[in-house]
Amino acid sequence: MNIKTIGIITKNADEAVASTVRKLYDFLTDKAYTVIFDDNADGLLADKQIEICSREVLAHKSDLAIVVGGDGTFLSAVRTLADYDTPVMGINLGRLGFLVDISPVDMLDRLESILAGDFVDETRFLLHAQVISEGKVISEADAFNDVVVHIRDVARMIEFETYINGQFVNFQRADGLVVSTPTGSTAYALSSGGPLLHATLDAMVLVPICPHTLTNRPLVVNSESHIEIVIGENKQSTAQVTFDGQTAFDAKPGDRILISKKSSPIHLIHPSSYDYYEILRAKLRWATQL
Repeated sequence: MNIKTIGIITKNADEAVASTVRKLYDFLTDKAYTVIFDDNADGLLADKQIEICSREVLAHKSDLAIVVGGDGTFLSAVRTLADYDTPVMGINLGRLGFLVDISPVDMLDRLESILAGDFVDETRFLLHAQVISEGKVISEADAFNDVVVHIRDVARMIEFETYINGQFVNFQRADGLVVSTPTGSTAYALSSGGPLLHATLDAMVLVPICPHTLTNRPLVVNSESHIEIVIGENKQSTAQVTFDGQTAFDAKPGDRILISKKSSPIHLIHPSSYDYYEILRAKLRWATQL
């Protein structure tokens, strides 16, 4: 990578964020990099004159983006950065940290190596989904983890049909369906009983949420598959379509949700010591001995 401008994306400013961002800014500007910030940094470094811009402008200008926060902040950032082919790395200030894998404690040493060209560049894909009602696209969005079709009202199931590449798969009564990337297989899909997919697999997984028929099981398909979910005509079947748990749209009976692989991938930058299985061991506590 030929890096001249680095964008920093943050979550809402708190003491931990401010301290981490200040260290990053001082480190990078001392090395003569141009540093820009997204809107959330407004007021973060009050004693310095920093450039603040929209996330879209930041993505366009940056040769590398650094996300300071947790997985939620990272998910939000990736959905913007993928459209601009901007590589991204994460500093973990959240709780779980499957995606943001660099600790604030050693971030400067890690960053030093990355800027020197010693890193792992991992390509991952996102999903794109449309909600179609009466033949018209009424909403659409991207997801890095998952697209979830689920109940909107408490204690009610929805009815829906699933098609893959135009072929009928099944009819389900359930609380919903998770359509997940390999990245998202450690998120909602996992808690719904889905398998772990290695992050580099070219596949998607469909995981039913509390299906009424217990023989309904997760289904892994090729990432080039086109998935269609049709909400049942039963008027009790009001649903929502949620993207990474952060954006949601209503889906009425008869509406169709089309889900496919987004054409623009995202490049995740990891330290050269990055170990996917070590992250699984740490986050899922596989190494814990009772």
